[in-house]
Amino acid sequence: MTSNSELWSRRQNAVPRGVNTAHPVFAARAEGAEIWDVEGKRYIDFVGGIGVQNFGHRHPKIVAAIEGALKHSIHTAFQVNAYESYIALAERLNAIAPVEKPAKTIFFTTGAEAVENAVKIARAATKRPGVIAFSGGFHGRTFMGMALTGKVVPYKTGFGPFPGDVYRLPFPVESHGHTAGHALEALEQLFKFDIEPARVAAIILEPVQGEGGFYVAPFGFLKELRAICDRHGILLIADEIQSGFARTGKLFAIEHSGITPDLITTAKSIAGGLPLSAVIGPARLMDAPEPGGLGGTYAGNPLACAAGLAVLDLIAEENVLEKSTKLGAKLKDRLAAMQRRNDLLPIDDVRGLGAMVAFDIVKDRVSRAPDADATKRLVERARANGLILLTCGLYGNGIRILVPITAPDTLIDEAMGLLEKSLEEAAGK
Repeated sequence: MTSNSELWSRRQNAVPRGVNTAHPVFAARAEGAEIWDVEGKRYIDFVGGIGVQNFGHRHPKIVAAIEGALKHSIHTAFQVNAYESYIALAERLNAIAPVEKPAKTIFFTTGAEAVENAVKIARAATKRPGVIAFSGGFHGRTFMGMALTGKVVPYKTGFGPFPGDVYRLPFPVESHGHTAGHALEALEQLFKFDIEPARVAAIILEPVQGEGGFYVAPFGFLKELRAICDRHGILLIADEIQSGFARTGKLFAIEHSGITPDLITTAKSIAGGLPLSAVIGPARLMDAPEPGGLGGTYAGNPLACAAGLAVLDLIAEENVLEKSTKLGAKLKDRLAAMQRRNDLLPIDDVRGLGAMVAFDIVKDRVSRAPDADATKRLVERARANGLILLTCGLYGNGIRILVPITAPDTLIDEAMGLLEKSLEEAAGK
């Protein structure tokens, strides 16, 4: 039998250290919200492939859709020979996405590709170069993605210089001392000191930051940002790559705010595990690039598009949006109870929207100072106990929860019990 340690040694020898692996555990099988490693140990998955498995590993409806598509083709390249599943998925997203109608959708392979192409569309439509992003934001590992990303280590270290005409604002996180007012004031200063509004093509932000710590953009702030963009002819891009596809109780997190973005980027759970991403927006903007200016060899692969259609079906048929809201409430209630216990690692700032939930590990409840070392201990203890966790945030002390929304209550209860046990063990050092 192949062991985790043997595979870890092979991985170290064969794969560069630049791609990190959070856990020295190698998956042999995954189903729903559970993973079994090559040694047969079972884990409850609170990471979901970093938000890719909102509907669980190998959901039967998604598997059936992929198997059905596989009987017809694997790849033809949409730019050479198109196929109906691409068009059908675009039609459905155009109808339901919270953007101006008539809408159009283009598919890519990764979230970073979606972001890159949203910027290309925005620049082509506005004939302007500037793009504004936010501290703590994560938009991918391509050069434009890194330029937009508001976290240096590990994403930008040693890779510069980056594309120009990218500017940054503080993301409004009150626990970090940045209010919505501060962010809006910084935007006005940016317009005075760095770039005039007439040169700004787009402002891009995550309605709920992912890697940055699962911080929710205040709805009032988003409304103000929308008004400023309208006033200056700037496009507002909602990066929904991690917050989209039912994670927050809406199809897209931006819907909670009541505003309409100009462009939406989405990926991760859009195809239930297959590589697919998209940019969605009004036809008048999406048609700005010349034919051939957009695309990608694997973009909108027929298997992924078939999976995407199945995803939209199961969201409706299995009441996933309602489940997400209920799951989020359940997670927060359990975490709030743990927060009151003095025999566990100190928990702070339980937060999130729908089932996109996170909390921080701090040194104590008075100083609320981040404790990255204790957070690592928690992740290790949880893994030993059969629970897979993943950190987030700028200080390495956030724990994000991206458990599949479709996980049964009994499994969630078991997982939260394991988390509680792990917090207690990690507190004992």
